[in-house]
Amino acid sequence: MCLMTNPADADFGHQARQLRVDTLIILRWLAIAGQTIATIGTFFILQFDFPIGLSFIAIATSACLNVALRLGTPRTFRLDDGEAALLLGYDILQLSALLYLTGGVANPFAMLFLAPVMISAVSLPRKLTILLGILMIAAATILTVEFLPLPWYEGVQLHFPLLYRSGVWTSLVLSAAFVGLYAARVSDEARLLSTALAATELVLEREQHLSQLDGLAAAAAHELGTPLATITVVTKELQKSIPATVPALADDLALLAQEARRCRDILRKLASLGSDTGSVLNTQSLETLIEEVVEPHREFGVAVEVAKGGPPDEPTLVRNPGILYGLGNLVENAFDFARSKVRIEAQWSRELVVICIEDDGPGFSPHILNRLGDPYVSGRSTERRMKNEPGSGLGLGLFIAKTLLERSGATVQTCNVSAPRTGARIIISWPRAALERSATAAQASAPRELETAPSQS
Repeated sequence: MCLMTNPADADFGHQARQLRVDTLIILRWLAIAGQTIATIGTFFILQFDFPIGLSFIAIATSACLNVALRLGTPRTFRLDDGEAALLLGYDILQLSALLYLTGGVANPFAMLFLAPVMISAVSLPRKLTILLGILMIAAATILTVEFLPLPWYEGVQLHFPLLYRSGVWTSLVLSAAFVGLYAARVSDEARLLSTALAATELVLEREQHLSQLDGLAAAAAHELGTPLATITVVTKELQKSIPATVPALADDLALLAQEARRCRDILRKLASLGSDTGSVLNTQSLETLIEEVVEPHREFGVAVEVAKGGPPDEPTLVRNPGILYGLGNLVENAFDFARSKVRIEAQWSRELVVICIEDDGPGFSPHILNRLGDPYVSGRSTERRMKNEPGSGLGLGLFIAKTLLERSGATVQTCNVSAPRTGARIIISWPRAALERSATAAQASAPRELETAPSQS
C-alpha cells in the first residue's frame, strides 16, 4: 500500500518550515539587549577602555533594522529562504564588527558565531547553511589575525599567541560543523516523523469512516422507519375505500403497497448492520480476521498457508479498522516479495494472541533491519521493499501499519527467516485481554439494540 506525496502537501510543508520574521526580530532584540549590557558593563563598571562609540553604532544598526522589519512586515510574515539567509548573514557580520573592536576570536563572546549557523541548519536548505558557515569561517579567520586588543585594565595589554587564537578558530569551525549537522538532522527527523504521523491519522480516519457506514445505515433505517409505516397504513386504508370499479387506481395502490413492503425489508437489513453485534460486520473471530486480509491476494499466483493453534476458546474481537489496515499492509508486502509462498500462523493462549506473517522472498536488507518501522527509511533499488514506484522505498507504509497496530495494543517485531531458508518474518502479538475487552462490551449492549430496532420500523 503506497502513499504518494501530494505536491500541494510538500509545498505546505516547505512553507511551514520557513522562518517567521517575528522570530528573527525577537532573537535580534535579545542579542541587542545582551550586547548593550556587555558593552556598558565593560566600559563603565569594569572601566576597560575600547571604542565604545563604534560598538554602539554597530548595535544601533541592528536596532534600526529591527524597527524597519517590524514596521514593514506583519508579525505572521514568513521570510523566503534567501531573505532569511541575508538577515542571518547580517547578524554574522554585525557580530564580527563588535568582535573586531573587542579582541577578535580571543573574546569569549566569539561563541555566539554558532547561533546564526544553528538557526539556519534548523530552518533553511543545506546550501544556504553551508554558505553561512563559510561566511562565519571567513569572519573568524580574519578576526584571528586582525583585531583591536581585548579590553583590559589600564596599563596592561593582553596578548594571546597565534597558536591559542588558531585553537579558538579550530574550535569555532568544528563546533559550527557539529552543531549545524546535529540541528539539521534532528530537525529533519522531527519533520519527517510529523509528516508520517499526519499520514497515519488520515489513513485511520478514512478507515474509520468506512467502518462507520454500517452505523449510518442503521441510523437511516431508524429515521425512515416511522414515515414508511405511515405510508403503509395510509395505502391499506385507501385500498379498502377505493371501489373495485376503478382498476387502474387499485393497481397503483397495490404496487405502492408492494414497494412499501420492499422498503421495509431493505430497512430491516440496514438496521441489522448496526444492531447485530454478533455479525461479521461488528465482531469476528481471529480466523475470520485473517481470512479477510488474505482473501484479496489469493489469485496472484502465490500460495498461502494459514495455520492456527491454541485452546478451544478462540479469541473474538471487535472489527477494528486500524488492525485491518495494518495487517492488510503487512500481508500485501509479504505477497509482493514472496517467491512462491506466504505463511500466516495464528497462535493464542489465555494471555497472548500472536500472528506471524512469513514469506520466502529475499528478506529484509541487513543494514535497514534495525530501522524498520521508522518513517522514510530508504535504500538501494535492488534491495527488498524498494519498489520502482513513486513514493516507494520510504518505509512509510510499514510505519503506518506498525503505528496502527501498536495503537490497538500490539507489539510488532521484524526479522529474517533463519538460514538455510530465506524470507522475512513479522510477528504481531497482543495481550488477549486487550483484544477481547471491547468485544465483550459490544456484546453486552447488543440485546437492548436488538429489542429497540424492530419497533422503530
